Amino acid sequence: MLFGKVTGTVVSTRKDEKLEGLTLLLVQQVDARGKMTNQYVVAADAMGAGMGEMVMFATGSSARQTDKTENRPIDAVIMAIVDTWEIEGDVVYDKYGADTVHA
Repeated sequence: MLFGKVTGTVVSTRKDEKLEGLTLLLVQQVDARGKMTNQYVVAADAMGAGMGEMVMFATGSSARQTDKTENRPIDAVIMAIVDTWEIEGDVVYDKYGADTVHA
């Protein structure tokens, strides 16, 4: 699993029928220390994530392991909305705290 921040939405009126009903979000990858990277992925949202939320996402075959993405042509899925994470006792991100992301 990887950390990311929801930075946008993807709308597609014409798509494979197996993608019908899925919300597609643009996720910018964040490193373990909370720094934004220049890597982006389009991910199916299995959790109801919102704009600006920090999430955990999986890619590859793991992306097809949720109830919403099983047997669908998905390469990335948001599988958790992050409340907090810390490394060696230091809080890197706290959803309810101010200015804790080092991005």
